Formats: sequence, structure tokens, C-alpha cells
Amino acid sequence: MTVKANQKTLHRQILSQFQGKRHIPFVASDQEVGHGRDITWILRAKEAPEHIKEAWIGTSWIVEVMASGTRDGKPFHATHLFLTNLRTTPEALLQMVRDRWSIEGWHWIRDTQLHEDAHRYRSNGAGVMATLRTAAMNLLRLAGFRSIRAGIQAVMHDITALLAMARRRPGHEPT
Repeated sequence: MTVKANQKTLHRQILSQFQGKRHIPFVASDQEVGHGRDITWILRAKEAPEHIKEAWIGTSWIVEVMASGTRDGKPFHATHLFLTNLRTTPEALLQMVRDRWSIEGWHWIRDTQLHEDAHRYRSNGAGVMATLRTAAMNLLRLAGFRSIRAGIQAVMHDITALLAMARRRPGHEPT
């Protein structure tokens, strides 16, 4: 479970466990280079203290994940805290966190660029529209657009370009 700053007491309790010279038994790191990013990810985890285990039944570990580096040439730093009942290696836990953020990134694009949460479709309309949005996002990515917004603007009034993208085979340059 992600622990956000609006959960003031829990956030403060977990954060305090990673400050100072406390022993942190589980550490993993990874580096992401590409797509305009050079980010180092560091996960630190330890067994949850008893007062957190009592308040959050089933919790085994508290986790801190820091990401720092550059994104599109600009400095970037983020720290996120988690509770988990998973018992696995620090490396596997870091990969799970990064996979989750990857999925959240797609959801953020769907909501901010495609305004998916604002639509209220009935019956199977929601599934149909979600499928069409996914197809559109994938076509734009395959066509080389790094920004969904820029891709939409480039093809919204150009049916020929849109149809060419749909006919293009993945992994092949357009002819």
C-alpha cells in the first residue's frame, strides 16, 4: 500500500524509521537510462515496528523508494513510502514498485490527455472506448510520438496519417 503525505501520522512514523543512522537491512538499487531519463532508484526496507503492525494488520515491511536523477534534462527527486505484507527480495520488491508506477503512468495519461474518468458510458461502451483509447495510445507510440498529446494533435485532422499508422507493422519503418 502506498502511504501518502495526507496520511500524516503513518507517513511520519514510517519516514522516521529511515532517518538518521538506523540500520536498514534490505537495500536494492537500479538505474534507468533512456527516453530522456537518467534516474537511480534506491529501495530500503525493514520489518515494520510493532506499533505499525498493530495498527495495520498484516503488514510485514515498511519500504522507502527514492528516485533521483534527471528527466528531460531537469533534476528529479521523489521519495515514496509503502507498507507491504510481501516477503521477497529487495530487488523483486523494487521491480514490483517500478512496474506499478509504469501502470500508473498509463492511467495518468489516460485521465489527463484522454479524460477517461470524465466519461460515463453505459453497458459495454466503457470497455469499447477503453479498447479504442489503448489502441490509439499504442499506435501513437509505435509511430514514434513520445507525447500522446502531440500525437493526437498531429493526426486529429489527418485521416490519411491516422490510417497509415493503423496499417504500419510494429518494428518496421513506414514505406
